[in-house]
Amino acid sequence: MNNSPLSDRHLQLNAKMADFGGWLMPIEYAQSGVIAEYTAVRERVGLFDVSHLGKISIKGEGALTFLNQMVTNDLTRIEAGQAQYNLLCSENGGVVDDLIVYKYSDSDLFLIPNAANTTAVFQMLKVSAPSTLTLVNQHKDYAVLALQGPDSVKALGLLGIESDLDYMAFKSAKIESSDVILCRTGYTGELGFEIIPTWSDAEKVWDKLVQIVKQLNGVICGLGARDILRTEMGYPLHGHELSLDISPVQASAGWAVGWSKPKFSGRDVLVKQKEGGTKLKLKAILANDRAIPRKDMKVKDLAGNEIGVVTSGTFSPILKKGIGLALIDSNVKKDDQVLIDIRGAEAPFTVVSLPFVPSKVR
Repeated sequence: MNNSPLSDRHLQLNAKMADFGGWLMPIEYAQSGVIAEYTAVRERVGLFDVSHLGKISIKGEGALTFLNQMVTNDLTRIEAGQAQYNLLCSENGGVVDDLIVYKYSDSDLFLIPNAANTTAVFQMLKVSAPSTLTLVNQHKDYAVLALQGPDSVKALGLLGIESDLDYMAFKSAKIESSDVILCRTGYTGELGFEIIPTWSDAEKVWDKLVQIVKQLNGVICGLGARDILRTEMGYPLHGHELSLDISPVQASAGWAVGWSKPKFSGRDVLVKQKEGGTKLKLKAILANDRAIPRKDMKVKDLAGNEIGVVTSGTFSPILKKGIGLALIDSNVKKDDQVLIDIRGAEAPFTVVSLPFVPSKVR
């Protein structure tokens, strides 16, 4: 099991820890709990340790051209100093991983994949890359901290950092004399930033951010709250809404595909799916009563026929109802009624539009 550079900090706070992609990470903290952590992000500010996320460097002449022929989105659409959400697919159209690409220049790119998939992403790129490029797996060279919530700009201001960044833009900054990468992004649907210090500076940067967050009546947050926040937004999680068996088209993530690009891994299969449709499509479901859906629960139509499966499910503290994402028969439309098999009882749900909660990232 791998440990974050902040593991000691989490244990000192009596965090409940769990395995996330081979990394022991905090789910929630004893002094607050998941709902209080969630509420802090929606109303004030919260701080997450997400250092389990991977980090990969690609440098050299032609780095952008190479990576753009591998990932789905079009990297030529962003400028230096911007980041872009991307998918790396197999030739069969399944998703090896979803990741963020930071563009320093056409010859200097920095990737943040998911923890469990970092090795697979690195190996796939390494095997395909020309010998002129230098690829380095920097998983334990950098930490990643997420400062999320409406007061995140105020928090950075108290650190003397100007945070007038456009969404998905990044820049260099300093916290406690430590150099960090600051990017206006996140996984919560709130205004927020991800902060990337070196592994060795992680504790110093974390401690300062904790001090500022507490000053603003914010909370240190675990990955349990993060999962509720991302589900309310309909953000996909690899292994749930995306996988080697679930394509971007099935996952309703076609917006992250540069369809006009002549080449990227899995393109032929994905174009066929886009043109011909798929049997299943990712849809949002909202409970009609008090039921809470969970991953792998069966979805049925009103006649009792099985038409899909829940990929993620939770209780929404704002809506005070169970919400979920599910791969359901493509013919099912918004406002249709479906049934979820919850331990043998069929609970009614309505198919709704995403996000469940309005996005405030911009």
